[in-house]
Amino acid sequence: MAGSRMQKTGSVFSRTRNLLRIGVIQKPLWFDVYAAFPPLREPLYRVPRPRYGKVTDVVPPVFYREDEVRAKFYKIYGSGPKPFDLSQPNYKSTCQRFVEKYNELKEEGKIEEENLFEETGKALLASGIILNIVLTFSIMLSQLLDGK
Repeated sequence: MAGSRMQKTGSVFSRTRNLLRIGVIQKPLWFDVYAAFPPLREPLYRVPRPRYGKVTDVVPPVFYREDEVRAKFYKIYGSGPKPFDLSQPNYKSTCQRFVEKYNELKEEGKIEEENLFEETGKALLASGIILNIVLTFSIMLSQLLDGK
């Protein structure tokens, strides 16, 4: 039918009848039956009123400590050339390995917080995991401004 899916003025029957009069649609099978046996009350759409006023969201946002590390990892290294292999039950993505190594080095406490991210990348490189830096425009611009 023409128009919005949820028309607030008129019923389906009255809108169909008007569309039939101007020749926009063909007569549906149910039209004659509905005209012969109309309902006792015409079905109308009414806007539901809120019962209890505005409902506030009581669920706090879920945020883990490792989310910052993951966000920084994906910003610098990207998601990588290979997709995740979810068919293997014990598959760990490069990001997951990075986060685990990051937390391991953080618990040791030998490395300062500022250098921890870079040292984690070096530790993974030493263990055979190659991380390719994805140079985005913002990273290149920050490097140019820093003079690196």
